[in-house]
Amino acid sequence: MCGGRREAGTTTFSADLGAGVVVVRNVRATVCAQCGEEWIDDATARALERIVEEAREKRCQVEVTAL
Repeated sequence: MCGGRREAGTTTFSADLGAGVVVVRNVRATVCAQCGEEWIDDATARALERIVEEAREKRCQVEVTAL
């Protein structure tokens, strides 16, 4: 981290599944005001993992959703 101030914000998460792509918008994150680096908490990461697994099971080529 660059030492900048951390602020609550949102980000867009994407995952390449090989046969498809998952995009999740409006993901709660902590964002560095100086460099833009992003962090998500454990609960949010688990929610993203569930979304990715559901898309994988549906064999989606493109899945776009919001959290």
